[in-house]
Amino acid sequence: MITTKDLTKVYSARGREVSALRGVDLHVREGEVYGVVGTSGAGKSTLIRCVNLLERPTSGTVTVDGVELTSLRGGEHRGGRELRAARRSIGMVFQHFNLLSSRTVRENVELPLELAGLGRTERRRKAGELLELVGLGDRAGAYPSKLSGGQKQRVGIARALAGDPKVLLSDEATSALDPETTRSILALLRDLNRQLGLTVLLITHEMEVIKSVCDSAALMRDGRIVESGTVADLLATEGSELARELFPLGEAPARPDGTILEITFQGDSAGRPFISQLARTYQIDLNILGAAVETIGGRQVGRMRVALPGRHQDNVVPIGYLREQGLQVDVLDPITDLSAAGPSTTDLANGAVA
Repeated sequence: MITTKDLTKVYSARGREVSALRGVDLHVREGEVYGVVGTSGAGKSTLIRCVNLLERPTSGTVTVDGVELTSLRGGEHRGGRELRAARRSIGMVFQHFNLLSSRTVRENVELPLELAGLGRTERRRKAGELLELVGLGDRAGAYPSKLSGGQKQRVGIARALAGDPKVLLSDEATSALDPETTRSILALLRDLNRQLGLTVLLITHEMEVIKSVCDSAALMRDGRIVESGTVADLLATEGSELARELFPLGEAPARPDGTILEITFQGDSAGRPFISQLARTYQIDLNILGAAVETIGGRQVGRMRVALPGRHQDNVVPIGYLREQGLQVDVLDPITDLSAAGPSTTDLANGAVA
């Protein structure tokens, strides 16, 4: 549904060039919720603005719903008309709502319909339906100043849906909201994804957003996508940075006299007592150093860090037993500094990204 190939964006600033995107390849499948996360300056917001050509890429291609947008030019000629038509299939939700204070809730939702040339009666009917869809049917006559942050964002979502888009882009749509309101907006986005068959591409600095609603995710760094895939596949990938950030266990302690394992489990394996079975079968005294368990997409998934006595070579058989149970087992070097691998769990959890 959304594909970018070798996408680059270079800005000129004070006589020097700054590369915001460096050969980004992205593929978002039809009907999925796809999240992009990364540290500040990674290029996430530039990427999403290039997807709908609010920013025109320096090079590379953007294809949405089978239309290569980067081949279409602006203006009043044929290419410009085709680009405007293609953009109507893409809705955009912004971080700071961008509502017009002089217009009522209904009038804000009607704005894109008005620009598209719909008559007043049809605009009011469509806006009313959309406000009911986002749970604000009773606030149609209110002005933005009388709404909470969550209500304003719901109006923004309704406005983004006015053109019956197939794709919804969300640029940090929940970052200005409190945790409870964030959860309600995420639940709304997931409901819209399922009810309307929307493909959703969202930018976020919150790992909770990825865990709550995303089917797939990508980690951006320095203008590049360094890791991507479905959440299930990422959790099953040895050494995945995103998996570590989704389920943070903190830094591994230095235990030169032991073997530290990180075990990822999901689906049926999450309900099995594999740790107690391992201890009984091999008469091993295990030390659980940390664990995180969540429910993602209706499935229980999580990670656990344990320490086994003895060196790695002494624990080949127990490690093999765990892998035979369908578990992902990573053996950590006791002296490895996990923070050297990229953005720390603390950085992401505290929102030090944009």
